[in-house]
Amino acid sequence: MTKTLFFDIETAPNMSYIWGQWQQNAIAHVREWYILCFSYKWEHQKSTHVVSLTDFDLYETQPENDNRVVHALWELLDEADIVIGHNSDAFDIKKANARFAYHDFGPPTPYRTVDTLKMARRHFKFNSNRLGDLGKHLNLGGKEDTGGFETWAGCMRGDNKAWTIMKKYAKKDVDLLIDVYKRLRPWATTHPNKNVLDGTTHACPTCSSNKLMKRGTRVTQTMIYQQYQCKECLSYCRSRLAVPAVRPEVV
Repeated sequence: MTKTLFFDIETAPNMSYIWGQWQQNAIAHVREWYILCFSYKWEHQKSTHVVSLTDFDLYETQPENDNRVVHALWELLDEADIVIGHNSDAFDIKKANARFAYHDFGPPTPYRTVDTLKMARRHFKFNSNRLGDLGKHLNLGGKEDTGGFETWAGCMRGDNKAWTIMKKYAKKDVDLLIDVYKRLRPWATTHPNKNVLDGTTHACPTCSSNKLMKRGTRVTQTMIYQQYQCKECLSYCRSRLAVPAVRPEVV
């Protein structure tokens, strides 16, 4: 079975000296950003998990060392066949890769990606493509209130209350991501083909369900294919085999 992973990361900010508060260049870079925590859930599993710096003994002596958190994320991505996130192609995955390179872990096993931000931009014209706004607009719920930057600052100070808020916020992000993904998924024409990944046939290539119903035909320039719609995820697909389209004789 295809292993599909939903995930989201939260990072600490860079720390630099500046002269002012508006459009400033850094005088000196003091500390690089690092990963505070990440949240994840495997498809078909019930629980959403959060892995943070505070879960490891290293935090007691080196609270800014994200080696253990990054390695835990590396192991998940190494296991996944499909990785799903919101703006994950441009942010989460590249940020994760940056920390993999920093800690000399090397790249995880290659995987396919689905970015719900790209799905929203490609197929729809919403007023906002932010995850929280999509959740509210689609009546799926919004993001958890973070309390602003003070929560990030509190986590960096080691404040337990701030960490509790951060973990709750991170978990909600993945839960909302899954709901938004499922709502937009029927339009995802470039979704990874799970039949190819699983080596199966006669199933929905988007969600692997075998509950397909015939919905007419799909016609190309030279061929006609049987078209199906999945009763589970509502995505459309077509048969692999086709017959040449019958064209009228030219008189």
